[in-house]
This record gives sequence, C-alpha cells and structure tokens, in this order.
Amino acid sequence: MFIVRWILGRIILLLNFVFAPKKRQRPQGQQATVDQQTQSLALYQYAACPFCVKVRREMRRQNLSINLVDAKQEQHKSVLTSQGGKLQVPCLRIEQDGKTQWLYESKAITSYLNERFA
Repeated sequence: MFIVRWILGRIILLLNFVFAPKKRQRPQGQQATVDQQTQSLALYQYAACPFCVKVRREMRRQNLSINLVDAKQEQHKSVLTSQGGKLQVPCLRIEQDGKTQWLYESKAITSYLNERFA
C-alpha cells in the first residue's frame, strides 16, 4: 500500500509541476503589502497530499509567499497537534492581533485566501 501511495503522490506532484497555474500580477507596491501580510501565515502540509497541492496551487495563483511547514517532521507535527488541536493537513496558521487561529480543510483555506487577498 505504501508503494501505491508513494507512486500516486509523485504523479500528483508531476502533474502539479506540468500544469502549474499562472501567478497573479500585482503592482509592485501592492505585492509588497501582500508579502508583508503573508508573513503572519504558515501552511502545515505534506508535499504529496492532494488537498495540500490544491491549497499550494491557490497560493501560486494568488502569488502569495506563505511559509510552508512540513508536518511530517516531528517538531512541526507536535506543534500542529498541541497548538492546532489535531494532526490534519492542510492547516493554515494565522497570527493576527496577537491571536493564533488554526484553519483546517483545503476548501476553507482557499476561501479564506480568496477573501483576504483577491
């Protein structure tokens, strides 16, 4: 089962690379503001997870430079479970006004990104 999952993951990554969405073009000043706002965001993800790929594609489409965190690494996994509440990816960590919010589910994350940065 591991081999099948590994092969499917690599196929997903290859297709994502080949059919990568075009980045949104913004005026330089506006892009700098967006880049500053994305510094308070982090996406906990697995490289070959199809739902994580969906979120990363939206990030590329919106031209967002959100920090990617590999949730398979033990230190990040423990942060995700202890602070976020569960080990589930994708998960967007949002730091705003001194508070931290953990947003799960790819559909909810892409909706949040579209509302905030579109």
